[in-house]
Amino acid sequence: MQDIQRRYEKVLDQAKAVGQQHVLRFWSQLNDSQKDQLLRQLEDLDFQQIDRLARDCVRQATPFELPKTIEPAPQFPVQPDSPQTAELYRKAWQAGEQALSEGKVCAFTVAGGMGTRLGFDGPKGCYAIAPVTGKTLFQLFAEYILNCRRRYSEKIRWYIMTSDANHEATVAFFEQHDRFGLPKDDVRFFQQGMMPAFDTDGRLLLDAPDSLALSPDGHGGSLRALRRAGVLDELRRRQVDHISYFQVDNPLVRCLDPHFVGLHILEGSEMSSKSIPKAEDKERVGNFVIGDGRLMVIEYSDLPDELAVERNADGARRYDGGSIAIHVIARAFVERITEGGLRLPWHRAVKKVPFVDESGRRIEPTEPNAVKLEQFVFDAIPLADRPIVVQTDRKEEFSPVKNATGVDSAETTRRDLVARAARWLAEADIHVGGGGDGQPCPVEISPLRAVFPHDLKG
Repeated sequence: MQDIQRRYEKVLDQAKAVGQQHVLRFWSQLNDSQKDQLLRQLEDLDFQQIDRLARDCVRQATPFELPKTIEPAPQFPVQPDSPQTAELYRKAWQAGEQALSEGKVCAFTVAGGMGTRLGFDGPKGCYAIAPVTGKTLFQLFAEYILNCRRRYSEKIRWYIMTSDANHEATVAFFEQHDRFGLPKDDVRFFQQGMMPAFDTDGRLLLDAPDSLALSPDGHGGSLRALRRAGVLDELRRRQVDHISYFQVDNPLVRCLDPHFVGLHILEGSEMSSKSIPKAEDKERVGNFVIGDGRLMVIEYSDLPDELAVERNADGARRYDGGSIAIHVIARAFVERITEGGLRLPWHRAVKKVPFVDESGRRIEPTEPNAVKLEQFVFDAIPLADRPIVVQTDRKEEFSPVKNATGVDSAETTRRDLVARAARWLAEADIHVGGGGDGQPCPVEISPLRAVFPHDLKG
């Protein structure tokens, strides 16, 4: 009891110093377990940072400041456009395969989301997406990684970042399926960081008398989580130099791509990114640009319309590098930018957040009432030395499943998985009949059998 009282007094002093002492207003009504929970949440906060964020990001909506000069970002093309590029690509594949064979590369999946928008009650990675077998997103990634372990090195490990909302369910799902054949020691789970929500006056909100209103700190927080969970130390001990980063919603992703890894290594890049040509001028993806001399991503909502529609002399879209959240990141770079705290900008979003009022009554707002703050991983790109962008084919590597219906839905993702499988089989002179609707019959290729088209040939 004395320990709790001592902790309470320390936290109260810190909260009072920045005008946030209201978070302890129900203290006398809490039991010891509830007090400990609230104290743990508050002890995890940097109250000086909370005060700065309330002042600079919450009470005012600071508009995105466009760079003074904006130019299209150079991109490595999908297919080599010169003999020199062809030779570079040949060497890149070799360098990537060597790094994988030496265990220098790990897979890293950002998987903190739930399947709510898909009408699925569970972690998004547990959603069944394969068009024939019904394999889940997690199983498709696991089989890809298993293929690479057999092909290159059993040193390859898989790191999965969960969230407070889905951590236990995710771990239980993997245990239930025996990690899809991966060794227990080579699949590591850790949790994303959380950020408190604010009301529009900058006051922290309580979700319950004994709990702050918390939400994940954004995919940019994954870099901070790597440090906090001890993953960076583990990677250094294991001599892993490169992190292959991808998000859980894209089953077409090449979890470990020798071509991409090799270009990253040969170019001396600290953070490399994949891009796709945009489907339309204002597609809801970030845009790779050179802003004030640095490679960066400008969100679709911030790119001026006149740039979004601008054309080259040949009629091609001038700003046509769409960001798809696939990166290779140097471990040493993550160590550097997380030392002493992750110095990425915070992005502000006004949302509906349930909270308890002064009397302890729970309020379910019908209109946006709170500010949530997140950090985005692509904001690390301008901090990196020699960052590069590698263009890929949307049909081969990008079809996220985000929505229950329409664009980026389970229907469109399964369609794209079938189309890719039929295309790979046709390249191997194995032809799939039509389904009567102009589409191929449902067909699926296990990542255990092939992760590249040429795996089916010969």
